[in-house]
Amino acid sequence: MPFTSTFIRCRGVSLKIVRGVLQGAPRMLLMVVLALSCLMVNRSAVARGEQGGMHWVGVWTTPPMAQPAAQQAPAATVPGGPRPAGAPAPTPPAPPIGFNNQTLRIIARTTMGGRQVRVRLSNAYGSMPLAIGAAHIAIRTEGAGIKPDTDRTLTFGGAKSTKIWTGAMEVSDPVDLDVPALTDLAVSIYLPGEVPASFPITFHRLARQTNYISPAGDFSASPEMPVSTTRDSWYFLSGIDVMAPEHVGGLVAFGDSLTDANISTPNTNSRWPDELAGRLVAAHQALGVMNEGTGGDRILHDGVAGSNDSGLHRFDRDVLSQPGVTQVIVFLGINDIRNRNPQEAVTADEMIAGYKQLILRAHARGIKIYGATLLPNEDEGAYTPEGEVKREAVNNWIRTSGAFDAVIDFEKVLRDPNHPTSMLAKYDCGDHLHPNDLGYRTLGDAIDLALLK
Repeated sequence: MPFTSTFIRCRGVSLKIVRGVLQGAPRMLLMVVLALSCLMVNRSAVARGEQGGMHWVGVWTTPPMAQPAAQQAPAATVPGGPRPAGAPAPTPPAPPIGFNNQTLRIIARTTMGGRQVRVRLSNAYGSMPLAIGAAHIAIRTEGAGIKPDTDRTLTFGGAKSTKIWTGAMEVSDPVDLDVPALTDLAVSIYLPGEVPASFPITFHRLARQTNYISPAGDFSASPEMPVSTTRDSWYFLSGIDVMAPEHVGGLVAFGDSLTDANISTPNTNSRWPDELAGRLVAAHQALGVMNEGTGGDRILHDGVAGSNDSGLHRFDRDVLSQPGVTQVIVFLGINDIRNRNPQEAVTADEMIAGYKQLILRAHARGIKIYGATLLPNEDEGAYTPEGEVKREAVNNWIRTSGAFDAVIDFEKVLRDPNHPTSMLAKYDCGDHLHPNDLGYRTLGDAIDLALLK
C-alpha cells in the first residue's frame, strides 16, 4: 500500500499526518488520532509558555546585583584615578537599606507593548528565602500613583503570596493587561517579613529612576501609595515580559555603566537602549529591548565583594535565558582596560578571547551577536597610554575580524574627529568617560534599524 502524507495546522503548529496505513481504518479512529495529536502538541506548547504561535518576549529587564551588607563598606568596582576638574561627581553608593512589613513600588518603562504580561522577581544574591506577601502590576500615573482600572493582582502558581528561595527567581502567572509601548509600569511588592540590611539583598544599584518605599503595611493595591522614602535602585524586580507573536523577538543590550546610562538625568529614560526602543516603535518595528547594563562591569573579572558578575560569568543568565531573545549587542570592555588592580590586569588578546567565548555561546543558541566599539576616554581619571593601545587593538579586532555578526561603531559617532582619543565635548558629561544625555541618545540613533529586522 503506498504511503502519502498531508499537513494540518493545530493551534499554530504544523502536524504531518501519514496516510496509507490508516486508509482502511474507520473514520472515527482517524479523528481520535488527530485529536490526540493536537492535545499532545498543545500541552507541549503550554509547557514552553507558548500559546498558538505566541511566545514570551522581554520588554524590560535589569541585571541583578548584590547590595552589600550593612557592615560592609561599599567599594568601587573599578578603581579609578582622580576626578577631572569640572567633571560631575559620580553617584555615591546609597547606604544599604533593609525592609520590614513594607511595600516597594518599582517603576519600569516598557519598550514594546502587549496585552498579556508577567513579571520576574529575583533573589539571586539573597542569603535567605524572600517572602512575597502580595504583588501587583499597573500602569503608573505619576510619582507612586497608578491607574486603578489597570491594577492587576499577580499570582504565583495560583497563589497570591510566594517564597523565592536563595539564589532563585520566581516568575508570576500571566495577567491580561493592555500594556502600551514606552509606558511606565508600577510593580508593587509587599514584603511581610523582615529583610535585614545586614544580609545581602538583590537589587540593581543605579536605576536612574525614582522608586518608592512605603511605611509599614501592605499598600500593593493602593492607587496612591504612601511613601516613606525613595531610592534610585530597583529591588528584586529583574524582568517584565509580554506575550507576542512567534515572529517577534528581543534584543539584549549587554554592557556596563555606559549601557546602564550612569550620570544621565534621572527619570528621563536617556539610556541608549531606551532611545533605540523609541525609534523601533516609531518605525512600527516590533522588537523587545532588554537593558542588561550594570555599572563597573568587565568582560573577565567579577566586581568587588560580589557586587556584580563579569560578562563571561553572567552571559547565560542575563542574555541566553531572556525570553524571546534573538539578538544581543555587546558594549563591554572599557573597565577591563581602566582597571588599576595589578592582579587583575588583562591584555587585549585576553579580552578578545573573552569576546570569542560570548560569540560562541550566542551562536550555539541561534542568537545574532553584534559588537560595539569602545568609546575614547582620554583625560579620564583611569586613562593611561598603555590602556589606549589596548582599546585601539580591541576596536580594530571588533571592526575587522568578522567574528561578530555585525559591528556597531559607537566610537565613530562620539569621538572627536580632530582628536580621536577623546570624546567630542558636546557628548561628554564632563568626566571624559560617560556620555551626557545627548551622547547616550546619539548612541541609540547610531544603530541601523534594518540590521535588527
